[in-house]
Amino acid sequence: MGHWAFSAPWYSEQVAHVLIAADLAPLRDQVRSMIEGPEMTCEEVSSGPAVVERVRLGGVDLVVCDTQMGSMGGFAVGTELRNEESYGALPPTGFLLLLDRRADVFLARRIGVDGFVVKPLDALRVRRAVRTVLANEYFEDKFLQPATLSADRR
Repeated sequence: MGHWAFSAPWYSEQVAHVLIAADLAPLRDQVRSMIEGPEMTCEEVSSGPAVVERVRLGGVDLVVCDTQMGSMGGFAVGTELRNEESYGALPPTGFLLLLDRRADVFLARRIGVDGFVVKPLDALRVRRAVRTVLANEYFEDKFLQPATLSADRR
């Protein structure tokens, strides 16, 4: 995870830099409008390889990545980032995945994401997820989570 810990702008002059990765410009615009502000700057890329190259340059605190992106989607990007981080080729960077369906939660956990948000997106959940991951904590979106059923019939 990144070394940046989120704090409200009136506590700190530090600004987080978030890389938004999606091949669809409207999705990138939507995420940017949800999170950009005085405490957070955003940059956009439209492909998986561009994410890895941009993280390699440094200065990225968090990657917010869509699962569906051309030839290298979010799962492949997350796997590549974690693999290269494991042997020191990339700096540790927070990774938040935007899932298209609840069924992808298993895969998101397996690749070592720092958090995930299930679409459709809403600003409150996305902002909460971004702030949680920037604070070096894991964020698990409970949206559309199935209810736990009990076999006990009392």
